[in-house]
Amino acid sequence: MLSSFSVVETPPAPVCAFVTDDAAAIINYAADGADCGLGSALVTLVEIRGGAARALGAQMAVRGDGSFCGYVSGGCTEAAVAAEAMAAIGRRTDRYLRLGEGSSFFDISLPCGGGITLAIHVVRDARPLRQVLAALDDRRRIALRYDPDTQTVTAVRAPTGAVSSWSDNSFLRIYRPNLRLILCGRGIELKATTQIAVASDFEVFAFDQTARDFEASMIDQETAVAVLFHDLDQELPWLEAGLREKPFYIGALGSTRTHERRCETLRELGYSPTQIGRIKAPIGMFGPTRDANALALSVVADIAQAFSLSQN
Repeated sequence: MLSSFSVVETPPAPVCAFVTDDAAAIINYAADGADCGLGSALVTLVEIRGGAARALGAQMAVRGDGSFCGYVSGGCTEAAVAAEAMAAIGRRTDRYLRLGEGSSFFDISLPCGGGITLAIHVVRDARPLRQVLAALDDRRRIALRYDPDTQTVTAVRAPTGAVSSWSDNSFLRIYRPNLRLILCGRGIELKATTQIAVASDFEVFAFDQTARDFEASMIDQETAVAVLFHDLDQELPWLEAGLREKPFYIGALGSTRTHERRCETLRELGYSPTQIGRIKAPIGMFGPTRDANALALSVVADIAQAFSLSQN
């Protein structure tokens, strides 16, 4: 007589679907995974003990088939996190995961020597995630409020000046549109800066000597304006557009002496010292530079730093 036996299926091994830090791509991957029937989880970094490779609010999306994207650490723990998220998806219940300092996983350590806590949320309703995507597409700030007691997420308006953090026993994850850079100038400086900004995943609009297709409404609070002309008359319309709107960064090419003449011209046009003081000049993080590629690196690094600081 043959004995019967059951076959125990081995869960698929976690695998990185694609490399990204983009919040919209991560949210979309989680939403699509839930909607297509694979099941998905959104993993959020909600506590840091000591040092950490990522900021509070960093996220991963994990699908039931083991595929994942995003980072909550430096790349050393993401596969283990995905395995835990797959188990949560299978049980259809949220869980916390502690790694590094204070964790029960002795074989998973963080190179920074600190510890992190992750909230693994099994996505049961993708609509709040779709609301986040719609807001980002419209270049509006938005937040996801995660309630661990009810194991739900809700899309809410991002409070002014808020950062990702705990609030009233819920974790508020703030999302903001990607950095938009409006570049205007000519020649090799414009070309080199455009190339490096695009490679840095900025949303870039580059304009030469003409303002054709430019609209001031393109400038919002997530926008940087960089003018790379060697002519004060040519740069003036762009500077005035930046001063009238509320970009987080305005920078202009030229020496200290050139900037003094620029300020004098703007004062004559009625701009206040406070308005004029918003202009970073000479532009860039380091200088002076007389090489287009070095200038481009200086400008892009300066804008990236200003964007990071504007989140705090």
